[in-house]
Amino acid sequence: MTNIEYKIKWHFKHKRSKKRALKILKTIESYRGKTNLKLIKQSNEYAKEALGDKRYAPWIYVYCAMQNRFKEGWIPDDYYKKEVVPRQKGDYGSLADRNFVAPLLFKTVDTLNVGYFLNGMFCTSENKILPFDKVKSYLFEEYDKLVYKLENSKQGKGVFVLEKNSFNTTNFLSKASGNGVFQKFIKQHDFFSQFTANSVATIRITTASDKKGLVSTRAAYVRFGREKDRHILSNSAISVPMDINTGELNAVGYMKWKELKMHPDSKISFKDKVIPNFGKCKSKVLEMHGSIPFMGCIGWDMAVDKFGEAQLIEWNGNNNGIKFSEATTGPCFKGLGWEKLWKENYHPHKD
Repeated sequence: MTNIEYKIKWHFKHKRSKKRALKILKTIESYRGKTNLKLIKQSNEYAKEALGDKRYAPWIYVYCAMQNRFKEGWIPDDYYKKEVVPRQKGDYGSLADRNFVAPLLFKTVDTLNVGYFLNGMFCTSENKILPFDKVKSYLFEEYDKLVYKLENSKQGKGVFVLEKNSFNTTNFLSKASGNGVFQKFIKQHDFFSQFTANSVATIRITTASDKKGLVSTRAAYVRFGREKDRHILSNSAISVPMDINTGELNAVGYMKWKELKMHPDSKISFKDKVIPNFGKCKSKVLEMHGSIPFMGCIGWDMAVDKFGEAQLIEWNGNNNGIKFSEATTGPCFKGLGWEKLWKENYHPHKD
């Protein structure tokens, strides 16, 4: 990619990002009122002076509108994707899209992976090829239900619940649309089932690594599905911020950036609710990120099962969005020097 091609690419990315930010801003202002012009001015100045480009300002508008104040240290969504991701992760961020590498990287942590479908072949959790006639007996030897997840599945798309009684290898092959992983179906802790029992709630914890390789937890929120959903879908999920230290939920959650004080189906309030064994989740993600400290920021989707154990559902390298956490509990990444990255001599394109 030439320098000109790179600039054109990001010109259009900035335009799309601005459109998304202003749409979200409009939603927030529908119940918070118009954002103070002083905050808009501060956002413009900060984007230009601290981040090097006024085009990053729209996401800071969103953060200001949500918190009704301006804070230094916020990282706009498009700045994160353009300046932080390439430098802090490079091509290694895509490792998270390859499910079979998790057990290899995180050797001390048990994963939910039971087997894989890769390049037209079924594989065991030890990456051994499975004969066609042994697939069902192997996958469902200990389980009546599994989840199949396509690699690089986004926003809950590409996730399928498989039942032992109805699973047929031939039918699976006729419908399979790409590589993926078979995972154990989690029976979640009763705490989460009080909100909705039909889908497993996920706890998104974001960790970051500094230049010395020291890893820390930076943000967390929980996502609940709707009653009609069998797994979490971004388009309908309810996201509730939480205290990163205690695991206590915020009294207010959000669905498509609109405020909710209770789950819309179960009518259970978020106020005064504390995630059980949240400390175990934090310990596990810190341990896993410690195995790959050269990746600057990772989003971990965790669950707490019926026994109170922390389970890794998936991890997100390149595509771990930070905008929700920045808007609700941020700035989350102060002290890492990310706001200075644009000044570094970095060329992601080939001249």
